Amino acid sequence: MNEDTILDRINRINTLFDFYAPLLTDKQKSMLALYYQDNFSLGEIAAEFEVSRQAVYEHLKRAEQALLDYEGKLGLAAQYARRSELAAQLERMIRGQQEDEEQEAMLSVLARLQTIEDS
Repeated sequence: MNEDTILDRINRINTLFDFYAPLLTDKQKSMLALYYQDNFSLGEIAAEFEVSRQAVYEHLKRAEQALLDYEGKLGLAAQYARRSELAAQLERMIRGQQEDEEQEAMLSVLARLQTIEDS
């Protein structure tokens, strides 16, 4: 696997984890966080949980699959990405307006919309 593919995979799992962590078991959350966010090795996680490296590997694979299944069914991460891109496009269009007062009002509405997304 090349470096870009590995980084894309890590980013994808972290994004899905942000959306679906509450749906995972405590053990799945802990192992995914240690592996993907804290950069622990399989051996380090195995020592932490007092299990084999193979057990950690299997737990991680099941947790990753659960995240992918949730995204396949709910699509929250994909919807968020689409909304974010449209909001960025809208901001570019607003900033292209000539009327400063109108532009500020539109940017204010856009900022409130983005705040709703982040909460």
